[in-house]
Amino acid sequence: MILKTYIFIIFTTLFLHWETSETKSQGDIGRASLPPRGWNSYDSFCWTITEEEFLQNAELVAQRLKPHGYEYVVVDFLWYRKKTIGAYTDSYGFDVFDEWGRMVPDPGRWPSSQGGKGFSEVAGKVHSMGLKFGIHVMRGLSLQAFNANTLILDTTTGKAYEEAGRQWRAQDIGIKERTCAWMKNGFMSVNTKLGAGRAFLRSLYQQYADWGVDFVKLDCVFGDDLDLDEIIVVSEVLNELSRPIIYSLSPGTNAKPIIAKEVSGLVNMYRVTGDDWDTWEDVSAHFNVARDFTAANLVGVKGLKGKSWPDLDMLPLGWLTEAELCSPLGQNKEENPARNIILRFGAGSNDGPHRYCRLNLDEQRTQVTLWSMVRSPLIFGGDMRKLDDATFSLLTNPTLLEINWFSSNNMEFHYVTGSLSSSGKHSLSNHTEDKEKINVLETRVLALRSCKDVKANGWSTKVLDNNVEKVCWEENSNKRKAPFCLNKREALSASEGEMVYQHQNLGRLHLLVTERTELCFGASSNRKLTANEISRGSFSRCRSHANQMWENYNGTLMNSYSGLCAIMDFVRASSGGIRSWLATGRRGEIYLAFFNLNNQVTKMSAKISDITNAIHATSSKCSGTEVWSGTNLGAIKDSISMSVNAHGCALFVLNCT
Repeated sequence: MILKTYIFIIFTTLFLHWETSETKSQGDIGRASLPPRGWNSYDSFCWTITEEEFLQNAELVAQRLKPHGYEYVVVDFLWYRKKTIGAYTDSYGFDVFDEWGRMVPDPGRWPSSQGGKGFSEVAGKVHSMGLKFGIHVMRGLSLQAFNANTLILDTTTGKAYEEAGRQWRAQDIGIKERTCAWMKNGFMSVNTKLGAGRAFLRSLYQQYADWGVDFVKLDCVFGDDLDLDEIIVVSEVLNELSRPIIYSLSPGTNAKPIIAKEVSGLVNMYRVTGDDWDTWEDVSAHFNVARDFTAANLVGVKGLKGKSWPDLDMLPLGWLTEAELCSPLGQNKEENPARNIILRFGAGSNDGPHRYCRLNLDEQRTQVTLWSMVRSPLIFGGDMRKLDDATFSLLTNPTLLEINWFSSNNMEFHYVTGSLSSSGKHSLSNHTEDKEKINVLETRVLALRSCKDVKANGWSTKVLDNNVEKVCWEENSNKRKAPFCLNKREALSASEGEMVYQHQNLGRLHLLVTERTELCFGASSNRKLTANEISRGSFSRCRSHANQMWENYNGTLMNSYSGLCAIMDFVRASSGGIRSWLATGRRGEIYLAFFNLNNQVTKMSAKISDITNAIHATSSKCSGTEVWSGTNLGAIKDSISMSVNAHGCALFVLNCT
């Protein structure tokens, strides 16, 4: 008996040591060696979070979530904006920056930043909790710093950057016609071909490292807002820094695997949708995206000094704010009524956490289960100070966390069937050949793709009798319908005082609805899109912004803002149906998830032989449990079946011998 007890103690000690070594800080074994977990302020505080509120949340993350692998706490956007009357998400003139044009925390909200200390004290407190500190940053250079024409810091000398016998300034490197499409009063790209442009970016990230930053979320450089040059230069800078910093890209509106393959090796995580909020439409929009990026073998591939992960966005669970109050608002008050509230009552009006997540429990389970099966980063967005038991249980579910970090062979599983009624007369299938037939609506839209995509070559030029030139999409067009065409003309070289270099616009086009209108087509949306919204571009008053500039050659139509090419595409939006995912565990177990996207209870089934064939397993005798109900399935004969609530899911852990 004593010998057995001794052996048990040794085994338990070794097992616990092994578990701890598996989940130790990712920085010890390569950056983002596992999908990062943490907390972000955006979903609950929008942009107005204060130092006190942030540290209160960080303390609770350390106490409650850190034991479950959540280690990053991230301040989201506009931490440099003064919280005062008139300031909002796309206001101008309220940002705090230093003599070198670099953003610094608003001392009114971040008092420890006074005296040039930046985020150093906040980062120090976060580190003392055993956590890692992150910040959100925008592309390139702020419009305020550009207009102030600040000098550029040379980090190698500590003085103003000099080249060719002169000092360089913000207006030498800023590309004003490439301001962020959905935050035109905010930030613009910098010319990374210039030594001064690269020096400016280096000075930014050197400062973040000096502050003690461990995680950077770079916004408005990916998806429809692609700025590959900046992504590359920032990756090179972070690679050279002695401080390890996780490199994240956001958002990923209209992101596709072919584009992601160009950046996955440069970063550690990158968003693959627009912003995800607590609506069923946003959750369900992730299923096709998750399938495509997993099928492209992009999950957990080599990244910046470690690995990289497609990111389905943070989890908008618990105590939240409103999406409308966080998105950059249009100048037209009809575009977003929330803007009137902010301008009338100030930035503190109803913009902090004030309501619970609108997803029901079934929908929340669906979201966290899909995120885990895809091995997406898990970043919680709710206010930790009002973390309820149900949300905490979802975030810390041991099976989901095990799947998220340690599963393999993750894939969408097609061989699942469903019945919407007890009689079985209305049957569904998720077989590859049948799934597109389920409540599918097709919409034809002008979308952006990599110019390397063979589909991008479908444009031609037509000259009409009145010498009006049109550019038309004709590839695979229905001969009974006229091709989609836009009028073209040479792009304006300047508009209303915007500084644009004449030579930059040579050969570029504006695309108009008709020759007599002054409404030009822009590729990227002029507002931030949510996950379920389809990026269609927009028509607005013609100006010299690169978003409205196009180049037409070799059958392609390339946008000057993103460098992506336009195609006419059919977007299939499914209003329901069933989905299933499959993965294997590190101890030989099989994870099977049923997802019911329908608006009513659906009985879903899958054959054991199809499951084992999909993962190339030889065993066919299986037993298991269902996680959410706790049901013990016992020995499973030929198939596994369960009724799944509307918008809900079932998660099975199977052991096959």
